[in-house]
Amino acid sequence: MPIERYGVLKGRPVDRRLATDDSDHYQIRVDDGARDHRIAINVRGSSWPSLVEYLLDTDFDHVLTAQVAALPLGLTLIAPGLGLDYVRQALFDRSHMRPLPATRPGPDNDLNEKIDSIVARAIGEPGAMLYAFGEPFGPDPVTDRTFGFTPSRGMHDVHMNQGSPEGRFLGDNGLGQDGAVLVSFPQGRWSALFLKFQSQAWRTDDATGHPRQPVRARQRRLQD
Repeated sequence: MPIERYGVLKGRPVDRRLATDDSDHYQIRVDDGARDHRIAINVRGSSWPSLVEYLLDTDFDHVLTAQVAALPLGLTLIAPGLGLDYVRQALFDRSHMRPLPATRPGPDNDLNEKIDSIVARAIGEPGAMLYAFGEPFGPDPVTDRTFGFTPSRGMHDVHMNQGSPEGRFLGDNGLGQDGAVLVSFPQGRWSALFLKFQSQAWRTDDATGHPRQPVRARQRRLQD
């Protein structure tokens, strides 16, 4: 079945933490004017191949920007199947997605740094606003382990949520529930970050979001 809940969180980014050897996530603290949230962005996968593919568009021009700009601050839940879909919507040119390691020596050459390039800029510009699509978590009656606010709440699964192969993530596949991060800047410019795991397939079933078998594989099965 698809992920349990899906939505978009709108708020001001106020802090961040880069992923480390002990953490597979780049973390963003977001203030919606009434509550704090933590956005957990995967920069490393747990299934082989384990790299995360990304596309960062620093001049994003799409009808989606006007739609999300009109949303109220905070979390807006979206009905199943009515959210972002990397495969079926013209959100970006997927041939431009590139795999990157989470961290490696040198400047501006890993996923941590690519994400941080827009998040740090947004934190530094008071008029910037962040929009995170994915699955909300919490509120949990504990102190957030990364930023120390209580209760802990936020957003995860901020990546493609279909095409996962057999295994523990197969049950998260679905249509119209992909994650992403959009940032609006004061001069009307937008940036957009799209992410998928290397292990996820682009060819997905139009009913389930599961990977579709190649034609040759289906033919071999019928012949066996």
